[in-house]
Amino acid sequence: MQGPNQTAARRRKTRQIRVGDVLVGGDAPITVQSMTITKTADVDGTLQQIYALAGAGADIVRCTCNEQEAAEGLARIVPRSPVPIIADIHHQYRMALAALEAGVHGLRLNPGNIRKPEHIKAVAQECKDRGVPIRIGVNAGSLDPRLYDKHGGATPEAMVESAETELAYFAEVGFDDVKISVKASNVPLMIEAYRMLADATDHPLHLGVTEAGPPPAGLIKATAGMATLLAEGIGDTIRYSLTADPVEEARAGRTLLEAMGLRERKTIDLIACPSCGRAEIDVIKVANDAMAAFGDREIPLQVAVMGCVVNGPGEARDADLGIAAGRKKGHLFIKGQNVAVVPEDEMVESLVRYAEAILEQGADAVLAAADLERARREAEKDRAALLEDKGVDANDSEARVDLIRKTVGE
Repeated sequence: MQGPNQTAARRRKTRQIRVGDVLVGGDAPITVQSMTITKTADVDGTLQQIYALAGAGADIVRCTCNEQEAAEGLARIVPRSPVPIIADIHHQYRMALAALEAGVHGLRLNPGNIRKPEHIKAVAQECKDRGVPIRIGVNAGSLDPRLYDKHGGATPEAMVESAETELAYFAEVGFDDVKISVKASNVPLMIEAYRMLADATDHPLHLGVTEAGPPPAGLIKATAGMATLLAEGIGDTIRYSLTADPVEEARAGRTLLEAMGLRERKTIDLIACPSCGRAEIDVIKVANDAMAAFGDREIPLQVAVMGCVVNGPGEARDADLGIAAGRKKGHLFIKGQNVAVVPEDEMVESLVRYAEAILEQGADAVLAAADLERARREAEKDRAALLEDKGVDANDSEARVDLIRKTVGE
């Protein structure tokens, strides 16, 4: 009989790549991905969605980069994101170069959309120089017409050949920091394409059923494809492609991996900003201290540790509870609403205390008992002081924006 953390087949051994601080492939845990549906130029709206996705279980988040304004948005988003950011590129290879200037942690290229070998190799060379991985994202619905004609349609053979052609271009510049997907909306086609690809390469594979549709049918289709392959030991990272709030994608991905014994269930879901030029505390230390303080307590809440009160409560507004630093104080918030101010050295202790209160009394009761107006005034005062002290562009994002404009305009 299988134990709770066993799967039906030994996991396929693959190369390992690094997307920001997240490992994919090899012996790393299978990761969950999702994609924002906001306009990437809407920095605050996109960051709010990224934090919601991270809180729901996404390890990596993809954002579209289809225009210069989106690339400029990425320059402002990447320093503030709690998870690695991948730029989704279609048709315009200069958008890939602009996204790299923005500091993204990875690219997704569709071989069916960027077809000139010199453009593909230029992007691969730049990624090689920067140590940034690429996902070759083959899609049955957007194959190169020549492959479609050669194979008589979107067959598994055509999809795998598309990926292998792209790999050959990468090899010409000595680039192999790659993961691959061969997605289709037809589940049997998707399964067979991934099986064939797994036999052809040892690169890590990104699983997904593209355009699966809305739940519940979309959930069933995507699960049927990905779970089949995972049970065979195939797959290193997954994404549900649903016609729904992307938070549902992240939750579904985490649930699938937990159900198959491929990821351990969590108690506290702790998310934290990556720290940036505006951070008022050592975010890594506070986050680690918080994890240690919560330990194995059975408190099923999403808790956020944010480096500054300027952006923290808004970006992590979907967290059940969070704390943001500001001028030697910690600003506690529940669902984005400031509820209390505590000394900096009591931040972790206060987080645990409020988490226990929410568990026992409910968030509404804790909010009702708080002096919300005082907490709001204190937060606004510290936000204003921090903006005056460090300026609006504490992360030097505008310097990256200038580079993007030069890159796109060349």
